[in-house]
Amino acid sequence: MARPMWFVELLKRLYPSRQFFAKLTRFPPLGKVVDFFLFRGDEMFFLPRDQTVEINIPLENPESVVLPYQVVEHFIHEADHHWIMDGCICRQGDDCQRYPHDLGCIFLGEPVQEINSKLGRLVTKEEALEHARRCREAGLVHTIGRNRLDAIWMGAGPSDELMTICNCCPCCCLWGIVTNLHPEIGEKITAIDGVQVRVNLTCSGCGICLEEGCFADALKYENGQVYITEDCRGCGRCVEVCPEGAIHLTMNGKADLEETIRRISDLVDLG
Repeated sequence: MARPMWFVELLKRLYPSRQFFAKLTRFPPLGKVVDFFLFRGDEMFFLPRDQTVEINIPLENPESVVLPYQVVEHFIHEADHHWIMDGCICRQGDDCQRYPHDLGCIFLGEPVQEINSKLGRLVTKEEALEHARRCREAGLVHTIGRNRLDAIWMGAGPSDELMTICNCCPCCCLWGIVTNLHPEIGEKITAIDGVQVRVNLTCSGCGICLEEGCFADALKYENGQVYITEDCRGCGRCVEVCPEGAIHLTMNGKADLEETIRRISDLVDLG
């Protein structure tokens, strides 16, 4: 059942307090309850922006390289129902000053027909592909997968038939709560298969990547250099902002992206 607009406006007002609510899940009994009702069976994958990726294998035919955005395109082509949100409630809730408010999520699957028509519109595959392209050009990072929370707040279920494609900025992304969530919930926000982020010895320790802020708090400073912890979700933001070109994001190639597609397909049945 579609949620009324007053409920959506309430969520926007509460959004700046998201870190407080995330910390509450650190209490084990509450964390298990929240996980069961809001995140059960979920997994969301960060897709690094294509210009940050280095392919980690020799290539005889560069034109055949599969890049992260093609995961999004694959599922847009697979789906029969496509919905574009007229705005991003995360950036609207935070009054984002750096990225467009009007580039909202894409949702795929039959449940999109239940979303309140005041929040967005049904679109064609071509319109969904164009919207995803505009989001990438605006500097946003795709996350894709199954997110029960979306099915609940929009009243569009079942959640295992609704695919979420978020278009995230580094400052207002919902998944910035990952460092405060109960670990069993936080680990559902992950990198795609085969992605590795490393800092090389040319790092000058300027700290710009630290100032920009890693949503997963995976950047640490020690002995004059930055290093990447296991908390990294492979979004590639640090690669983009490093003025020394000292941070590298590598992918192993086509097989790993195919494995990511398989994992997402297992999470969401697009019919």
